[in-house]
Amino acid sequence: MKIGHGYDVHRFGSNKSLMLGCTEIPHKCGLIAHSDGDVVCHALCDAMLGAAGLRDIGYHFPDNDDEFKDVSGAYLLGKVSAMIKEQGFVLCCADITVVAEKPRLSPYIDAMRANLAQALGAEVSDINIKATTEEGLGIAGKGVACHAVCLLEKEQK
Repeated sequence: MKIGHGYDVHRFGSNKSLMLGCTEIPHKCGLIAHSDGDVVCHALCDAMLGAAGLRDIGYHFPDNDDEFKDVSGAYLLGKVSAMIKEQGFVLCCADITVVAEKPRLSPYIDAMRANLAQALGAEVSDINIKATTEEGLGIAGKGVACHAVCLLEKEQK
């Protein structure tokens, strides 16, 4: 078994839709990013890549490559999932913490879990998402941050 941790953060200010966990979240603006800015997907990709010893998301999908301009987090998760399968791993579980002052995310947690599971070809029960704030003390008022931890297991043959 292998464990991985991922982290991502983006600032508010884009006219794009706010995408978190492969789910469009109603908000006045999106996150500034080369891709769709889905910090949940990006953090989970980094956790999975790290657990498999495959470097990080920026190495595989650089933000200066136009091929990945406005690419969706779901697309990246699909690619990363295929990469870990090529290494002989399967995702056991993921635990994700989204840090944001706004918008309130609790109404969207179930949809985010279902959409992430679909993008990964996993069971919803294998994906956990929690949302928290920084009580006005940190960067979360200016954007959204996310931590993800995952456990990979060597696939039984």
